[in-house]
Amino acid sequence: METKAKLTRLASCAGCGAKVGAGTLSALLEDFHTHTDPRLIVGFDKSDDASVFVINEDTALIQTVDFFPPIVDDPYLFGQIAAANAISDVYAMGGSPQLALNVMCVTGKMEKEWIREILRGGYDKAYEAGVIISGGHTIEGSEPLYGLAVTGFAHPGRVFRNDTARPGDVLFLTKPLGIGILTTAAKAQMTDPVVYDRICRQMAQLNKDACRVMQNFQVHSCTDVTGFGLMGHSCEMAQGSGCTIHLQVDQIPFHPEALEMADMGLIPAGAYRNRDFAEGEVKILGEVSRAMQDILYDPQTSGGLLIAVDGKDEEDLLRQLGCVVPCAARIGYVTEREDAGIILEG
Repeated sequence: METKAKLTRLASCAGCGAKVGAGTLSALLEDFHTHTDPRLIVGFDKSDDASVFVINEDTALIQTVDFFPPIVDDPYLFGQIAAANAISDVYAMGGSPQLALNVMCVTGKMEKEWIREILRGGYDKAYEAGVIISGGHTIEGSEPLYGLAVTGFAHPGRVFRNDTARPGDVLFLTKPLGIGILTTAAKAQMTDPVVYDRICRQMAQLNKDACRVMQNFQVHSCTDVTGFGLMGHSCEMAQGSGCTIHLQVDQIPFHPEALEMADMGLIPAGAYRNRDFAEGEVKILGEVSRAMQDILYDPQTSGGLLIAVDGKDEEDLLRQLGCVVPCAARIGYVTEREDAGIILEG
């Protein structure tokens, strides 16, 4: 649908690019008093995608919340993307999302029909995921925001964490990179409409099918690649697991148009925050251009899953993923800790 004004111009940041940097966030949460409970098997101290609380021997509760400013101007599409992004955290933990609450901020410059369309987009995407939106909270503020607080469930023994990768694992990525760079270029009207439509469809795509497939294999670790970029999320996985992640750059899927934009310097601010956080853990072997590095640090909105699976399952997982997410690719492997957390193999 067309709008009289642009949603993205009502916000200073866009999508997951608005996310506070990983290093900054960790520092902000230091030394807080909090209760402990052995049933809380994943909490905020783990830098994971969601919290996990064991209810009984068969059921664990997964909780997460995610919201951000508009990354597109179409309100309905914005609602879809924001909902898909929030629900993705449950998929990244290997869970089944069930319930959600709307989280929304509206401004005086937003037409009522925009607000309705944002919510409609969120409801439609939640319906596609099998999620019930049971309520929510809306406030007025200076910038529009939308997202969901999501509750899901999993078996306690089948929860996938971001800090449990093992040497010998093979790494897969289920969506191509470059979203942050291309949406930045779109603001400058430098993105071809066909490319823009492609990245919008990708952002609105659920990670539901990829999650369903990976549950059939010996997955040791998983996270979704969002605001911290592939490098930031890989760094968290490497540090938490005490391993080294080898990324084979020529195998990593990305939108080729993003390379041209990156070479022109159209880089979102979040990419620089991600570089500040992760670069000290990175070693480069061979040639990796600055533009390609920028793509690896680029913040993704509603990105794909980064999966660490036992090496013996490599071929079968790739074949089954290819049936539901054809862009999924094997992008690297995990070893014992070396002299860097991430090694880029150019």
